Amino acid sequence: MKAWRIVLNTTLLGTLAVAVLGSTLAIARQSDEYKFFDPLVDVKHLVTERFVRDVDEQALQTAAINGMLEVLNDPYTVYVPPVDTKEFQKSLTGEYVGIGALIGMRDDWLTVITPLDGSPALRSGVRADDRIVEIDGESTEGVSTQDAVDKLTGVEGTKVNIIVERSGDRLPIEITRKTIKTVPVKGARRVGDDSHWDFMLDPDERIGYIWVTQFTPNVSEYFDRALADLGADKGELKGLVIDLRWNPGGVLEQAVKMVDRFVGDATVVSIRSRDGREQVFRASGRNTLSEFPVIVLLNEQSASASEIFAGALQDLDRAVVVGARSVGKGSVQSVIQLPHGDGAQLKITEQLYYLPSGRSLQRHDDSTAWGVDPTPGFYVPIDDEQAAEILMGRQQADVIDDLTETPEAVRDEQLEVAIKAIRDRLDTGGWVPHSDAEQSELTLSIDELRRAERGRERLLRELARLDRRIDTLESGAPEDLGESEFDLWDDERKVAGGLLEITDAQGEHVVTLRIKQEAIERWLIDAGVEKLDPSDQSLKTPTDPKTDPN
Repeated sequence: MKAWRIVLNTTLLGTLAVAVLGSTLAIARQSDEYKFFDPLVDVKHLVTERFVRDVDEQALQTAAINGMLEVLNDPYTVYVPPVDTKEFQKSLTGEYVGIGALIGMRDDWLTVITPLDGSPALRSGVRADDRIVEIDGESTEGVSTQDAVDKLTGVEGTKVNIIVERSGDRLPIEITRKTIKTVPVKGARRVGDDSHWDFMLDPDERIGYIWVTQFTPNVSEYFDRALADLGADKGELKGLVIDLRWNPGGVLEQAVKMVDRFVGDATVVSIRSRDGREQVFRASGRNTLSEFPVIVLLNEQSASASEIFAGALQDLDRAVVVGARSVGKGSVQSVIQLPHGDGAQLKITEQLYYLPSGRSLQRHDDSTAWGVDPTPGFYVPIDDEQAAEILMGRQQADVIDDLTETPEAVRDEQLEVAIKAIRDRLDTGGWVPHSDAEQSELTLSIDELRRAERGRERLLRELARLDRRIDTLESGAPEDLGESEFDLWDDERKVAGGLLEITDAQGEHVVTLRIKQEAIERWLIDAGVEKLDPSDQSLKTPTDPKTDPN
């Protein structure tokens, strides 16, 4: 490589060097598969050797991989570079090594929202609302939340020293890092000032509430403990609400284990790969609880394993789904350690999920239905403001504090409908719809349409803002700036109502189209067209005999 660097400083020897490079690479290209990489290797070599500035090779590699994956048009197939693997594994497993505290920015200060259940932070005396002003002797002023997380996490058994500000006092606290396992199952309220949850929502009518935040590798164990706490295995539970709103999913096998508690021997979910191979996951029927009314809460952020759990119980007539249509993430990803990636990983979509009814959950661009819909009559939409209030209430309920004061209750219409539905079922023996079933189906479809329209309007407003910005910048630019690559014709020209003629590569007429919208220029640019010089005689095409006036 050093020789190439010297040679590439002159034109003649640079040409020889490229030839040598090509010969060397040719030896290594023993199969057609390697030909795919030929231009990539050539471009990478030329960029690193000749580009006017020093190049970050790691950034080049990451960008090349991301560009390749982007063509797949699958948001769930992603490259995880070595620097991000720790955070990625944390998101998958809910485990990490640190002090065990939920932190965030409050009044521009790094603040403890709450120490976590049984965490080193809790045992060391860290409390909710503590301001962390120093970490290992360094001020946190101007430090981002992610930078603070990086400083507080580390190797198990190592110590970190922080200074917290509480009621005007500065208190030094030493904490020994340990493996933190996120608690994925929570209840209606905390019991006293410790880290235990009360899962009984209505003690009189014995209605329970289990809030599952994520399908981590051990969530079924927590779920079973919550069911035991409610007396479900002893026949003491009369009704149960399982809250999966804002649950991003997780481990498939855990969802199957949890479904197994409610149904007998039955198919829970099947997964199929592109070659048609199918794997079926079934409930064993050995751990089935006695019958009692079950409601699952879903919303537009419930995904993956959440949809499998809710969809299976709905398909098998074991639960009613209340809330809104789920995300529609019906694909299975595998996480693969790249052999030559220095710790990098690839999360790749390999299969699709299918519910017991045989229906796919996956949402596509042209889908009119996807995910799991609420049971007819139980569609309960809420707006963004209500959702924000519910999330804020959850955060308050999650805080471990020595205050005896109970957080103020937040209105949760979806939960209210779920509780009323269970009470009606206990009173009447049947499910009483919250609203007209057919009207609910129609409303759901209309709401999805309106949501898509709002998304489009946001994009159009952003485009309009950018147009104004471009106009402002152009007004101050020199007149000889030249024509923009994004201008196919003068913006003053109105093309709607005009014609667009398409020819094939030989210049033969294919079709003539009538232009119906002025926005066609934008679509043509995205389609990858190129504006050519109209004086070029080679562009003259034969006249279409169908339209020749002679």
